[in-house]
Amino acid sequence: MLDYEYMGLVFRHMSPYMWASLGCALAIGLSVAGAAWGIFLTGSSLVGAAVKAPRITSKNLISVIFCEAAAIYGVITAIILQTKVEDVPMGPDGEWSVKILKAGYAVFGSGLCVGLSNLVCGICVGVVGSSCALADAQNSTLFVKILVIEIFGSALGLFGVIVAIIISASAVFK
Repeated sequence: MLDYEYMGLVFRHMSPYMWASLGCALAIGLSVAGAAWGIFLTGSSLVGAAVKAPRITSKNLISVIFCEAAAIYGVITAIILQTKVEDVPMGPDGEWSVKILKAGYAVFGSGLCVGLSNLVCGICVGVVGSSCALADAQNSTLFVKILVIEIFGSALGLFGVIVAIIISASAVFK
């Protein structure tokens, strides 16, 4: 049985700066993990398919760039979130004010949102980029058609950044 009163007590005494820092860390960490996973998927297929058709190596590097965009989105969002954090002392009763707690949770939620969306974005772009490399090695007319699908997958990360900015707009450490 959960004691909700105790849980509230625990969360009221946890530092909002811990939540904000964790949000920034998740924004960068998960975004870079998604980019790395996508580059692994795309790169391994690209190298394997280039054995059959060496012409595909240069134009299929765009898939790797799309994966890197997911990491860049996370870094940019973490920088934006970090600029929102300001030093505010605890209240006279030794507790954080509700407004400060809300700001810490908002920055945490923003970082988690952009981190998870870019994790999925990197994997999505990696899978589609892998398919693009393999399809291009077989039939060069398929490259542009699959690249359009890859662009749609890359937009997932941008949507996460937009939602994170909207969530963090309410974060005011004052």
